[in-house]
Amino acid sequence: MVPDGDGGVGYGGRMLDISARAVARLAVPAALSVILNNAFRVVDQHAAGWLGTAEQAAIGSTTFVLIFAFALWGLVGFGTGPLVARVTGAGDLDGRRRIVGNAVGGATVVGGIVLGTGWMLAPAIAAALGLEGEVAALTVRYLRTLAVVGLPMTLAPVVDAAFIAMGRTALPMALQGVATVLNIGMNIVFLETFGWGIEGLALASGLSRLVAVAVGLIALWWTVRPELADLLPDPVLRRIVRVGAPIAANTGFYALVYWALLNVAISPLGPSVNAALGIGFSALESVTWPLFHGLSLAVASLVGRALGAGRPDLARRAVRLGLPLSTGAGLLAALAFWFGAVPLCGLFTADPAVLEQAVLYARVLAFSQLFVAWEALAEGVLEGAGDTQAVFWLSSPVNLLRVPLAWAVAGPLGLGAAGIWWVINLTTIVKALLKGARVARGRWVEVDV
Repeated sequence: MVPDGDGGVGYGGRMLDISARAVARLAVPAALSVILNNAFRVVDQHAAGWLGTAEQAAIGSTTFVLIFAFALWGLVGFGTGPLVARVTGAGDLDGRRRIVGNAVGGATVVGGIVLGTGWMLAPAIAAALGLEGEVAALTVRYLRTLAVVGLPMTLAPVVDAAFIAMGRTALPMALQGVATVLNIGMNIVFLETFGWGIEGLALASGLSRLVAVAVGLIALWWTVRPELADLLPDPVLRRIVRVGAPIAANTGFYALVYWALLNVAISPLGPSVNAALGIGFSALESVTWPLFHGLSLAVASLVGRALGAGRPDLARRAVRLGLPLSTGAGLLAALAFWFGAVPLCGLFTADPAVLEQAVLYARVLAFSQLFVAWEALAEGVLEGAGDTQAVFWLSSPVNLLRVPLAWAVAGPLGLGAAGIWWVINLTTIVKALLKGARVARGRWVEVDV
């Protein structure tokens, strides 16, 4: 390693740049990539509005089922990023080859199991969400179709994580852009030309990603050059899973909490509240949260590579540079949620009752967007360092509190949907403060992955 005087360090023949410009250069494509990756929910939510309120409720209700599925097949992807960043920072190209090979092989197996299980359990999932009648039937049809064509979606986290960890965020952004354009085009063809309904939405989501993931895998293979033997499980895969398991568990737990919220508090308030959650979470927050998460990924990449290069001082510098960017993004999101609630939510529904509830969701959640941004930044630091267990323990217990609190405020206290959204606000603030305190203590620089 050859240190320089401008916040950089030589590694593997390249120079790691830790500057505000470097953070922004990584964060902007990463944020756009995550926004585009989440765009299938926005596109589906918008297209479902052409089909009817029942379809919108079904799509909105499956949001957290898909997040739970993402957590399961992300078991491998979540561990790939921190490990690839460390070996890249250390200039260990052989180690990187083995990590990527094991990750692709492991993700293929895990993804296949998750999708097959999801197809079989689709009716039980709809029942567990508290759905009935037409909405339940539409949910089953959507989930089963997605299970058939969803394998590319299970490999995408590994591809994205590997490239972002290496500091190459532009390629995932471009691939996600291609997938999004294809998704929109396929939705138009499948719905308007063929009249395939909610199944058409699922087909478009899966097939549009097939092209992007195929190109991404080829590019990853060309960059890292793993051997076929690297696809077979070995101790490296256990390391990947060990690092990724707490993040996967945290993401899955988060989804289950919302699943429970739907069952005990949200669904009993009626389809308009269900649809409003789908619009607020799947449409509005599918833009703002990826913005925060993109910055988080950029900082995580820099932190991991700096620690791999043996420069914890540069890792801390990345955190300091990320904080003002995160703060600005959070404030912009808050303003957009408050002042743009009516026109933005109006893009996704013509139903006055749904629009009223969606606007309520947006304006209440405006008060927590700054804390969501800070929480995402803290998670990026901890995940980039491999301190993933801390992320789980500082998130999941607080998320679990949302279920009894939401039930109490929506039911016995009679505060309805607004009460539920304020419970989410307050618990978000608690999580942001806990994770921020963990980062401030600085022990994450000593984590061994």
